[in-house]
This record gives sequence, C-alpha cells and structure tokens, in this order.
Amino acid sequence: MHALRHLYKYFKAYKYRLLIGLVITIIARIFAVAIPKFVGDSVDVVAQYLNNEITDIETVKTGLVTNILFIIGSVLIAAFFTFLMRQTFIVVSRFIEFDLKNEIFQQYEALCLNFYKNNRTGDLMNRISEDVSRVRMYLGPAIMYSVNTITMFVIVIGYMISIAPMLTLYTIAPLPILSISIYKLSVTIHKRSTIVQEFLSKLTTFTQESFSGIVVIKAYGIEPQTLHNFEELSNTSKEKNIDLAKVQALFFPLMILLIGASNLLVIYIGGTQFINGTIQDLGIIVEFIIFVNMLTWPVATVGWVTSIIQQAEASQARINEFLRQEPTVSNTATHPTPIKGTVRFDNVSFTYHDTQITALKNISFEVTPGETIAIIGKTGAGKSTLLELVGRLYDCSKGTVFIDNTPISALHLSDVRNSIGYVPQDAFLFSESIKNNIKFGKEDATDTEVHTAAKQTAVHENICNFKDGYDTVLGERGITLSGGQKQRVSIARAIIKNPSILLLDDCLSAVDTETEEEILTNLHQISSDKTTFIISHRISTIRNANKIIVLDNGKITQQGTHYQLLNTDGYYKELYIKQLSEKEI
Repeated sequence: MHALRHLYKYFKAYKYRLLIGLVITIIARIFAVAIPKFVGDSVDVVAQYLNNEITDIETVKTGLVTNILFIIGSVLIAAFFTFLMRQTFIVVSRFIEFDLKNEIFQQYEALCLNFYKNNRTGDLMNRISEDVSRVRMYLGPAIMYSVNTITMFVIVIGYMISIAPMLTLYTIAPLPILSISIYKLSVTIHKRSTIVQEFLSKLTTFTQESFSGIVVIKAYGIEPQTLHNFEELSNTSKEKNIDLAKVQALFFPLMILLIGASNLLVIYIGGTQFINGTIQDLGIIVEFIIFVNMLTWPVATVGWVTSIIQQAEASQARINEFLRQEPTVSNTATHPTPIKGTVRFDNVSFTYHDTQITALKNISFEVTPGETIAIIGKTGAGKSTLLELVGRLYDCSKGTVFIDNTPISALHLSDVRNSIGYVPQDAFLFSESIKNNIKFGKEDATDTEVHTAAKQTAVHENICNFKDGYDTVLGERGITLSGGQKQRVSIARAIIKNPSILLLDDCLSAVDTETEEEILTNLHQISSDKTTFIISHRISTIRNANKIIVLDNGKITQQGTHYQLLNTDGYYKELYIKQLSEKEI
C-alpha cells in the first residue's frame, strides 16, 4: 500500500463526500437487512395459520399485506440509498481520476526532453490511461464495496447471531472458503490480465507506428510483411485473452457452488433445529437463506477487491515513478521577468546526459535585438542544440547563457518561452484546422492576423486553394500538407505571436528558392526589432545575416559576415563555391 499513499491528498480533498457516502451506505444496508425479517414474518403468519394457531383468515391477509408493504418500502428505500451510495463513491473516484490525470499530464509537460528520449510514447499514454483506470477502480468500486461489505457484515452477522447463534456459524462456514478461493482466482486473473495489458500496449504501439509510417510502408511495398507481423502479434494477444477468459469463467460457477452449499447447510441444519425445537419460528430459516444470498457477493468481493488493490498498487507505483522525477530544467524565478532579446553565450558547453555526447564546446558570442545570427555547419555539429539552449529546453553543462545580461536560469521560465518563436527542424503540426495550427502561437489571434502571418510566409494562396481554406483539418502530424507547406505554416505559427527572439531551425529546406527569397524578405522586415537565430545549409538563406557562425564538432571554427567569411579559407567558402557551382550547372 506504500505507492497508494500518494492518493491520500485526494481522499483528504473529498473527505466530506466520502463521509456522506459512508452514512448513506449504512442507511442502505439497514433497510436492506429489514427485508428478510419481513419475509420471515410473512412465512410465520402462514405457518401459524396452517398450524391453526391463527384461525382468522382476515388476520392472515392483513399480516401478509402489511409485511408486503413493508418489504416494498424497504426495497425502494434501500435501492434509493444504494443509488446514492454509488453516485457518491463512483463520482468521487471520477473526480480523483480527473485530478490524477491532470497531475500526470502537468508533470509530463514539466519534464525535460531527456525524459521523452528515454521513454516510449505508448508507455507514457498507457500510464495516463490504463494505469489511472486501474487506480480509479481502487478509488471507486474497491472502496465502495469494502465499505458496503464491512457495513453489511456488522449489521447482518450481528442480527443473525442475536436470533440463532449456532445456525449462524454453520451458515457462514463456507463463506471464508469462497473468499479465499476468489482471492486465489483473482491473483491468477491479475497476472494474466497484466500480460494481456502488456500485449495490448504492444499491439497499440505497433498499430500507431504503422499508421504514422504508412507512407514508408507503402513506398517500400512491405504491406504483406507488416500485416504478417500484425497478425502474429494479434494472435499472441488473442491467446493471452483466451487464457484470461478461461480463468474468469470459473468465477461465477465457484460462487454459485458455495452459495448452494451455504443454502443446503441452512436448510439442513436449520430444519433439524426447527424439528428439535431449537428454532421456534420457521421464518428464521427463510431469513437465513436470504441472508446467505445477501452475504455471498460481499464475501466474494473481498478477494476481488484484494486483486483490485494489488493492480492499483502496481499501477500507482508506475505512475509515481514519473511523478517523482524532478525536471532537470526548473523555474526559480518568483516574479515576471520581461524579455527584450539580447542573447549572450559565455563559454557554454553542453553534454547530453543519456549519450554523454558533448554537443557544444566553449561557445561564446552575443546577438542583440534587430540582429540576425546565422549558424551553419555539418550534420551533428550542434546547431539545433544551440537553439534548444536559447529556449532553455536544456540547461548548459558549463558556462552561462545570458538573456538581457541576466543568466537564463534566473529568468522566469514562462517568460523566456513566451518571448520565443521557435520553428523546429521537423515541422510538427497538430491534427487541427490550419487556422488553429497558426493560432497555436497566439490563441486570441484574429482571422486577419492569421491571414497576415500566412501571407508573410507565402502560404496564404496554398491554403485558399484547399476546399475548406483555413478550416481544412490536417491529418496526423500535418500529413495533408507538403513538406514546404508544413514548414511555412510552422513559421507563420512562430511569427504571429510577435516574439522578441525568433529561432528558425533549417525551416526553409523544403521550400523552393523563389519562395524562400520572398519569405526571407518578409522576415527581414518582421525581425527588424527582434533577435533572430537562423540555421540553414544554404548560403542563400543566411548570406544577409549580421553574424554567421560556423560550427564543427561543437566548436566555433569561423565567425563573421558573409563577405568576411568568403575572404577566409574554410568550410563556409568551400560550401559557397560548391553551391554556386551546383546552381550554375
């Protein structure tokens, strides 16, 4: 139960609802227990009439009608309060489920990129869905049935002992056997259901990856092989589900068997005691038969609830594993810190924790608002890492990144992120309308602002050519659009928020040179008062930057303006000559 202690704060938050649920449960059980008493009294009235103890038929009818009315009334009241009991406990479990999912999602958002590099998306989704659902079963049904069982036992067993102590002992004798059997069965069900859940995760992950990579699957013509792999995984999943179903099939037959055993004991022992005169009223036997059936399910739930608690414990332990991880990038500022845009790297080095690769080594430079700094270099030189440090997606290993002459770690993290317009190398679009994807940078943007941003990135006409225009809903990861269109929509999303710092990570690679020139001209006007970082492998993209940095193996090997670098032998000049010759060809 150690892992489940994390949920105590939620119990405390909803303690009054839970107390009300407890009171309602007690009331419901009291009225439920009254029903067998009225049934027993009805049987006694009939028995007395048959034994000539009562000769007036009207008295018998009156007694029966009265008892029937009491039975109906008790059933209705017990049913009503049982409904309220379920509404109370189950609703509270839904509230806590909602709060727990929000807590997990908020933690996911706070955790850093290293976390997502080390964990699979399917596993993250499974913990916030399947694991939370198992925890909710503990929060709702398990607690509700536990309270119901305890209340039922105290009231029913207490009443049974008060009227027939020996018959009570014989009656409840099979019930512990039922509880232990259900518990052992539940443990097996738990083990097999865990295996089923694991294969469900594998099946879901395989399906999700297949759909996401459908273009590659079709391009390589591997649909038959993919289908074969899916069938193998699906068949294994089917076999595991059948194994689980075989064990689950024993649940109710076992319960019915032991109910029957208890009823036989009541009839035999009770009948013997009635014949011997130990029990005076025949109605007591009828009451005990009803009580047995009332107690059977609560007893059976003891094993079931135990299994639920085991599953919830395991699931909450998996959830806690992520909830207890501390973000490597944390916010230390307690007040707003406005950002103007001056960025300075002071001897910055950065090493990835997972791979121990040093991506940046002793990087130093400064760029002010109104300036554009371009970064160029071979693949793996550390270009994207540099931009991620500006956005504080990571904290540098050595040295300091300053914004407005203040260490970036001392600035309010939200202010830093809100002051940045970031266009990543892999243009990611959501399965939303094009308009909403652009407004992602500024949720309250007007249609005019959206259209202006699209025009500035030369994608407006493309959008208008779609049947639904800006209301066109994109496929997963923006698959509806071409590579160049996705990049331009991503740039529009960044510039619409009018950021102080603009980070463009090779975001024009899929755009033709004519469109690129139009976008760069517009960006030059837009970024006249902004600090702009631009990464590209094209000299034509960065030639007009105020500063150009050449990175090689994490180090700055060259820096200067376009013309300064052309007059210096090195990577930049070689790349310029190569691209110029390719253009001429």
